[in-house]
Amino acid sequence: MSEIAIREIFNILPHRYPFLLVDRVLECVPFESIRAIKNVTVTEPFFQGHFPGKPIMPGVLILESMAQATGLLAFHSHQARSSNHKVYYLVGVDKARFKRPVEPGDQLILRARMVRCIRGIYKFAAEAHVGEELVSTAEFMTTEAEGSA
Repeated sequence: MSEIAIREIFNILPHRYPFLLVDRVLECVPFESIRAIKNVTVTEPFFQGHFPGKPIMPGVLILESMAQATGLLAFHSHQARSSNHKVYYLVGVDKARFKRPVEPGDQLILRARMVRCIRGIYKFAAEAHVGEELVSTAEFMTTEAEGSA
């Protein structure tokens, strides 16, 4: 089990501000599971328009934060880095559900487990929580590919 700080996340994922949606990995067990956090601050650029007077994090960005956690799990499992020209493309999202809004000041706890890997296609089950409260669930499928330099 290992914790991964933001500087190492920069080395693993190709995403950058404002689209990097994982702040820290609390634990990662290669080929098994990951637990990470996304601090949701009022200064997030999407809050300006979603929605004025009642800011909530867009559901697609909650899904994206969970997908980035699955990417971290896949990269970390293979000791790969995006700088090695490897990328994990999202190829499917199934059974996405949203239980409650995420607001400024919340801290998303992202949990994902690797369900299977067959011929380079990975399947993950993921959840997002605020505290102990379930916010969202989804299943993700990704594939590894060679990225551009």
